Amino acid sequence: MSVELPPIVLSEAAHRFELVVDGHMAYEEFERFPGGIAYLHTIVPKALEGRGIGSALAKHIMDYAVRNHLKVRPDCPFVKAYIDKHPEYQAISLAHGAK
Repeated sequence: MSVELPPIVLSEAAHRFELVVDGHMAYEEFERFPGGIAYLHTIVPKALEGRGIGSALAKHIMDYAVRNHLKVRPDCPFVKAYIDKHPEYQAISLAHGAK
């Protein structure tokens, strides 16, 4: 089941990708490093849980890394678990053997 979500916005100033749904903000905190991006923490408010918001964020941030030729350091357990389940992203994940 695919749900139509508002666009996910990159906020460089806040160091996060943000998604506002029904007045609640879900986001992924990140920090950049030379040649890559570290995904630090995924926040999905309780009101948005169970709607695929976290997975939509994870897919978006991983696609962002692919498009921008960035290695990913998945410090966030949610993002690491997402990569575990989606092998197409493992080649850019430092936790999955990327160099």
